[in-house]
Amino acid sequence: MRIFGGAAVDAALSYPALIDRLEAAFAKGGIAPPRHHHTVALDGRPEATLLLMPAWEARAPGSAFAGRYLGLKAVTVYPDNAAHGAPAVIGSYLLLSAETGATLAVMEATRLTAWRTAAASGLASRYLSRPDAVRLLMVGAGALAPFLVRAHASVRAIREVAVWNRSRPRAEALMMELAQSGIAATIADDLAAAVGAADIVSTATFSSEPLVRGAWLRPGTHLDCVGAFKPTMRETDDEAVRRARLFVDTRAGAFAEAGDILQPLEAGVIGPEAVLADLAELCRGTVPARTSAEEITLFKSVGASIEDLAAAVAVYERPEGSDTAGRIGGW
Repeated sequence: MRIFGGAAVDAALSYPALIDRLEAAFAKGGIAPPRHHHTVALDGRPEATLLLMPAWEARAPGSAFAGRYLGLKAVTVYPDNAAHGAPAVIGSYLLLSAETGATLAVMEATRLTAWRTAAASGLASRYLSRPDAVRLLMVGAGALAPFLVRAHASVRAIREVAVWNRSRPRAEALMMELAQSGIAATIADDLAAAVGAADIVSTATFSSEPLVRGAWLRPGTHLDCVGAFKPTMRETDDEAVRRARLFVDTRAGAFAEAGDILQPLEAGVIGPEAVLADLAELCRGTVPARTSAEEITLFKSVGASIEDLAAAVAVYERPEGSDTAGRIGGW
């Protein structure tokens, strides 16, 4: 059994190689039972969440038989952890042999989650953002933000990055971190103006109230909504959802947990048919992606266990000499 800490996960993964991995995984398909979602009440603090996410490879596209790998991620989400000097999302990943059930590896899943979540957004952007998109607005400056910026920049020729965050010091810290990666960024003080100027708007917050207003969006914008992961949370208003062509990572996850989708559904703003495709359908080409330069697209992500498995396999295979960037045939 191998153990991979956060540094080992970072060393094994890169963009756009991981995006290619996820694209192959969604196109091939896998078995991903519903996520176990448990609320943890804490004394005097916002409630926490425990997530259990299993998945395993299918032997062949559409097959019910297991392939080589089986995995399980256990994640805790503590929204106020920043005040305690800890990441909001902490987790571990268990990678098993699907043939014998033997444990192959244990991985630090906080970094794995950040890598794969941003890779899913990059994958969606590959299909949904305009090919000529150059201006990216990052809404939120938490641990996931630098990954999202790098993932988007790996699939589009991003030249301008703006950062908006409720706390300016956090925005400044993200700007400095991006600069160390060779990405120049500026701080956006006026969110409405920044949204209106962006080609891609990526949101990663714990907001329960809409931050991005549909009235601010100009034609051709791609919205990448990552942060809100409960029915009671949302980052976009009804007008943004109404104006956009809607896509999700998985239909099961979106219709169970995505407040950005569920709240407009409950209000009658949209019907279920408004969700046009998930990532599997986009990767298989069964549903059209962006169809014009003027349309607004919205991708809502709540996380999918198939993404974790694809990323974990990439980490596990890399130390044994596999070319992660080049070999995606079995994921």
